[in-house]
Amino acid sequence: MLTPDQRKELLSLARRSIGEEMRSRHQSPMGHAGKGEGESVAAGAGLDVPGGAFVTLHLDGELRGCIGYVEYPGPLRRAVDEVARKAAFEDPRFPPLTPPELDRMEIEISVLSPLRRIGGSGDVHVGEDGLVVELGRHRGLLLPQVAREYRWDAEQFLENTARKAGLPPGAWRNSAAELFAFTAEVFSEESEKA
Repeated sequence: MLTPDQRKELLSLARRSIGEEMRSRHQSPMGHAGKGEGESVAAGAGLDVPGGAFVTLHLDGELRGCIGYVEYPGPLRRAVDEVARKAAFEDPRFPPLTPPELDRMEIEISVLSPLRRIGGSGDVHVGEDGLVVELGRHRGLLLPQVAREYRWDAEQFLENTARKAGLPPGAWRNSAAELFAFTAEVFSEESEKA
C-alpha cells in the first residue's frame, strides 16, 4: 500500500512528465530540463522499488489514453514517468494529446501487484482482480476497474481479456492458455483531492 504522500507524488510526476513531453513536442529544440526523476524524495523509498503501473487519462469523462507495464524492472517512479508519456502521446487508439487538452485531463494511476497464476473463472475475484490472458504470442490485460465499470461476471471478464489479446471467443478456455490475476491500487487526481 502506498501512503497518501506517495500517491500524490506519483500523480504529480505523471502530470509533470506529460507537461515536459508536451513542451518538448511543441517548442523548438532549445535544450530541455531533465525529467527530474529525483526531484522529490519526500515520498520515500517505496517509489524506488520495481513495480508495474498503468496510467489512464480521461478527458471529459471519456478514456483518452491508457498504457502501462505489467512488470517493470526499474523503480516504480520511472515506470510511471514512462507510461504517463506513452499514454498521452503513444496510445495507438488516440491521437497525441494536445496543449488545450492538458489542463482538462484527469490522471488515474494503477499500481499493480505481482501476477498470480489462476486456473479459471472460479479463481477470479471480480472487483478486486485484474486479468492477463496469454496464448501463443497473444497477450491481453484488463485492469480491475474495467470489470466493475461494465458489471461483468468472471467469465465475461476472462472473455473480454482474451478479446483484448486479439483471441477468438472462448480462447481463454484453451488448455494452452495461461491465465493470471493481479490486484491494483487505483487512485486519481480526483480521488486524492478528498
